[in-house]
Amino acid sequence: MMSPLSAHGQRVVEALGAGRRFRRRPGGWTAGSLHAPDTLVAELEARDCVRRAQGAITIGAAGEVWLRRRAGGDNRLLVERAPPQDGEPVTGRRTRLPRSVTVNRAESPLGWLKARGLVGDRQYEAGERLRGDWTVAGLGPRVTMRWDAGAPTTGERLDATVAQISAKRRTDAALDAVGAGLRDVLWRIVCAGEGMETAERALGWPARAGRVVLTLALDRLADFYRLP
Repeated sequence: MMSPLSAHGQRVVEALGAGRRFRRRPGGWTAGSLHAPDTLVAELEARDCVRRAQGAITIGAAGEVWLRRRAGGDNRLLVERAPPQDGEPVTGRRTRLPRSVTVNRAESPLGWLKARGLVGDRQYEAGERLRGDWTVAGLGPRVTMRWDAGAPTTGERLDATVAQISAKRRTDAALDAVGAGLRDVLWRIVCAGEGMETAERALGWPARAGRVVLTLALDRLADFYRLP
């Protein structure tokens, strides 16, 4: 698992996630008053939180994962829901108050499986890396606001395009490595965010078959990423 980012590193990742553009300066990179020295950028790049390409730095897959986790941490969307009841209360008996359970609306299907011990840390990390590339490629919804969306310059458009193309290539390579027999359920749950039952119904599989195939797909994905 990735160790915590430094406070300075967090500010850099948050700025990139918000669409701020860093310009090359002697000894590092600068976005307004925020300066990222070369040593910090090298550390973040080694952890795939940022990427350097075409004379620019962009957010990496692990950086996108970190932003999603941060958004789902202190601001978890927790609600109390009453589960479906098994019919009306029997006449003459004391009516029992309905039970309620806490539901996290921000929790991904893969995160739900990990929280219940149904996938391991290595499998989860592989899935999150794939989902990060999927998001950067623009194939799924963004989790941060694009502050530069109003009037981007030609260079900014090019930087964004290069990052998206690279992320799409990584996504395609990862799914190809997993294989046609496993990639469908992997894509549905990790990228599309479908629940296990929904994915099983869409694929015409019996109940509980999806988790077995998903764990095989995540193992192959982790091998592709060479995760320890």
